[in-house]
Amino acid sequence: MTHSFDSGKRSADGLLHQLTAPLRLALEARAPWELGAGIAAQPLLNTAPKGDGHPVLVLPLMFGSDLNTLPLRTFLSGRGYAVSAWGQGVNLGPRAGVFDACRRRLAELAEGQSRTVSLVGWSLGGLYARALALAAPAEVRQVICVGTPIGAEPRPVDLWRTYERLTGDTMGLPPGLDALHGPLPVPATSIYSRTDGIVPWHQSLEPAGPRAESIEVESSHLGLGVHPLTLYAVADRLAQPAQVWRPFRPEGMLGWLYPKPAAAT
Repeated sequence: MTHSFDSGKRSADGLLHQLTAPLRLALEARAPWELGAGIAAQPLLNTAPKGDGHPVLVLPLMFGSDLNTLPLRTFLSGRGYAVSAWGQGVNLGPRAGVFDACRRRLAELAEGQSRTVSLVGWSLGGLYARALALAAPAEVRQVICVGTPIGAEPRPVDLWRTYERLTGDTMGLPPGLDALHGPLPVPATSIYSRTDGIVPWHQSLEPAGPRAESIEVESSHLGLGVHPLTLYAVADRLAQPAQVWRPFRPEGMLGWLYPKPAAAT
């Protein structure tokens, strides 16, 4: 009976998603306004917890670059973190050598500061972050995904492998990617929006786990990585002491700004 109810609910959610897709895509035009909202939100962002100086690696969205993540990185640097860009130009997908370069960058940051590294990935960048956490969990402090298609169907990993088979071009995918869409061995946070016009919100929910959570923000996909509520939530998550994890619990007025997140399945 429960299975039938869940299947019916998923079908209804899927139908609703299809019907609202044109509107959500049109709402992506909000992105410039969401970037500008950061200026008006400075009093709020100034109250965000400050960090302990540990290294943070920020990975951009598909067809994005370090320029797109500059507002996020500038904010996090101002909160006291040793923030690094991915430094590989435009993110055109998992081409040959991309993951290996990310892996080397992670190792350099972890070894150079003798501390584990927090990974913040926007959209496709979040999948890179998850793959890095699976490949080198001892070097990763936590993973924060922003608008990432964690539970997309068909899975991005399957699409990448199909591309390899059809073209013969290697994409340099690391082993163990079948676990990419499941619980991670490190603390994991996913920030998502129900009005995301590119990634369906229910595909961005973090899989359930003792150190996993999903945080909802009202935003477009293209503006999610620079939205002031995203910036605050990322700073809050990064400020947690190493080896200590607690779910995001905005207090006071902040509790009104963040909707109650959906439960992961």
